[in-house]
Amino acid sequence: MPTLDWIGKRAVLNHHREVPYRLLQVDPALSVGDPESGNLLVEGDNLLALKALLPYYAGKVKCIYIDPPYNTGNENWIYNDAVNSPEIRKWLGKVVGPEAQDLSRHDKWLCMMYPRLSLLREFLTEDGAIFVSIGDDAVGFLRLLMDEVFGPTRFVATVVWQKRYSRENRGAIGDVHEYILVYARDPERFKQARNRVPLDEKSARVYKNPNNDPKGRRRAIPMSAQGWRPNQMYEITAPSGRILKPPTGRCWSLVEPEFLKLREAGRIWFGKKGDSAPGIIRYLSEVEGLVPWTWWPHDEVGHTDEAKKEMHAFSPADQAFDTPKPERLLKRIIEVSSNEGDLVLDCFAGSGTTGAVAHKMRRRWVLCDAEEECTKLIQRRIAAVVGGSDTGGVTAAAGWDGGGGFRFCTLGESLLDESGSIGPTIRFSDLAAHVYFTETGTPIPRPAAGRTPLLGLHSGNAVYLLFNGVMGDRRPNGGNVLTSEVLRTLPKPPDQVGSRVIYGEGCRMGAARLKREGIVFKQIPYEIKVS
Repeated sequence: MPTLDWIGKRAVLNHHREVPYRLLQVDPALSVGDPESGNLLVEGDNLLALKALLPYYAGKVKCIYIDPPYNTGNENWIYNDAVNSPEIRKWLGKVVGPEAQDLSRHDKWLCMMYPRLSLLREFLTEDGAIFVSIGDDAVGFLRLLMDEVFGPTRFVATVVWQKRYSRENRGAIGDVHEYILVYARDPERFKQARNRVPLDEKSARVYKNPNNDPKGRRRAIPMSAQGWRPNQMYEITAPSGRILKPPTGRCWSLVEPEFLKLREAGRIWFGKKGDSAPGIIRYLSEVEGLVPWTWWPHDEVGHTDEAKKEMHAFSPADQAFDTPKPERLLKRIIEVSSNEGDLVLDCFAGSGTTGAVAHKMRRRWVLCDAEEECTKLIQRRIAAVVGGSDTGGVTAAAGWDGGGGFRFCTLGESLLDESGSIGPTIRFSDLAAHVYFTETGTPIPRPAAGRTPLLGLHSGNAVYLLFNGVMGDRRPNGGNVLTSEVLRTLPKPPDQVGSRVIYGEGCRMGAARLKREGIVFKQIPYEIKVS
């Protein structure tokens, strides 16, 4: 398989594993509406934010959409990786210029993208998909990069979005499109789960009802298929008496018994004179939608001018984003890849279009952005969606009139400090989520309130945490040590068939006793995984 190589690649291949787990701190003053709606807006570097979110959302996101920097040479870079090799430190110290021949900007962009894509991969459900917007400058790099991170067999499509509708007489060839690369955790499962694109009136105009059929508008689908199959090569007598055979090189699309059933039911059309090739009558009311394809024109999913006008409602025209995406574009992505109640993630949130559209379409969402200017804009924008005062974009099409809410979060301290110790302000719920995720590879089943040391059951094994007096002894170290007395009071789930994995600060039981009781003891903080 072809792969990319660039300056610094070795340093970032496993960098996502070295990123520390940070705590999420809720800001009630900037949170809006119902905090239990399941929506989250995180301010902070998205690499740190993704690592902080992983224990809660790994394997739970149905649709990821990101609109990263396009690597045109004109961006102000804000996503710099703090990798430690001398090679990267020297390279990151250079100023990335706009010159196209300065290949160092491609190295920098690839170093920025690799660990973020590596983390994003872990969030997808088994039938989930990631959609990445990109331009001509980096589409080739991105395709090879995503092949390497996700695997080439997980590629689904390259969508072409017509971002402009008017001509500009500059450049050798006018730039009117961008790309959206689509990869799935399991392409076959995504294919089975993905939704069709609803029919608009432009697509439905071929359905007519000249005879006032009570079943409504209809059209005839040609009843032939490519190839030659013996049981689909029969003759058909049209109402006019004309004998019809399949066209050269083709066969009928139905076996004869199925054709006869449809003919008896009045679902075969032979044209106005009754002597044309047969067509299967399909009513508009029966059409579930269209299979999405790779060409998304501006009249279907919007264009950049439309997106900028949508932004003016929340940001002055002279401060608007240069490249916002229209709400109709995100509506297409979200409606194809998810259903109501599913989780949508965008870690390059920018102006917040993904969250605004996901909210209107009754999906749950998680957004991240490093820039305070962006998160404050997003906060205002989605607050308007929650309050029902945002009437633009896809509001009417989604039938949205307000409701729900979200939590606004910032990144707090690391779970473990530089010495590997647990900080004094770390709560039981924070450590529990981390311990359960790193032990099982799955998010904790329910938030831990600190009322029981039992965190959950996974593959028959019960996971426990003895920390901060969870056993009822509120002294700093009370109940944090596994003793015979503590063991007797540990709750045991009825479905446990494997081991009891117990995290604690110490153990007073010998190895033979632990083996006999089916216990795997792990001492904190030393045996807590940090990646």
